Amino acid sequence: MNSQIITGLLIPFIGTSLGSACVFFMKHNLSKQVQRALTGFAAGVMTAASIWSLIIPAMDMSEDKGKLAFLPAAIGFWCGILFLLLLDTLIPHLHMNAKKAEGVSSRLARTTMMVLAVTLHNIPEGMAVGIVYAGFLSGSAEMSAGNAFALALGIAIQNFPEGAIISMPLHAEGKSKGKAFADGVLSGVVEPIGAALTILFAGLFLPAMPYLLSFAAGAMIYVVVEELIPEMSEGEHSNIGVILFSVGFTLMMILDVALG
Repeated sequence: MNSQIITGLLIPFIGTSLGSACVFFMKHNLSKQVQRALTGFAAGVMTAASIWSLIIPAMDMSEDKGKLAFLPAAIGFWCGILFLLLLDTLIPHLHMNAKKAEGVSSRLARTTMMVLAVTLHNIPEGMAVGIVYAGFLSGSAEMSAGNAFALALGIAIQNFPEGAIISMPLHAEGKSKGKAFADGVLSGVVEPIGAALTILFAGLFLPAMPYLLSFAAGAMIYVVVEELIPEMSEGEHSNIGVILFSVGFTLMMILDVALG
């Protein structure tokens, strides 16, 4: 891998790490309203990335199938949904502000399951970045260095508030600032690792690239619908989550078109 690609793979992880560092500089935990706003923003970025960076290129790659050009994207999308559903069912994790853990029964600490929830949600993001870079490396006309960088940058931007959303509640739960920061950083490690592994394996299955792109899109949409939208809408009625969702969606759309 050249330095350009390595940088692209690390950018989302850097976003998470910088956000996690907020625990050292902010005296108070994030209010629920702020958490809802940041969660809505992340959901908007992930939704736009799924459409512009993944599903549309997947269908463009299959245009030789004519009216069935949607088929690889549809199949890959559902595989991504089912894959995340399986992980969601098996991995013990606890969503923000939730009282009951999901996944198999476990004696893991509450804070550990909170970190696992964010880690689970970061897996498809790393896969998405890796697949887009794999498409670029394969010489696909639908994938450019700009497309790949736009996706990495967009995910990094939404990872910054996510890092804060995980590290600060962990500190509020009783962990030291250093340990809360370390856990926030750890939750983002799966992104560059997952991206690098995806590039290695995707290179073996280049004809399946449309399926892989839409697989990542399905996995990301699962996270948005199952986790982020409920979190941005919980509690007393407020439009802040919807507004920030729209901001995140617009920003990611602009990045993909402007840098692609």
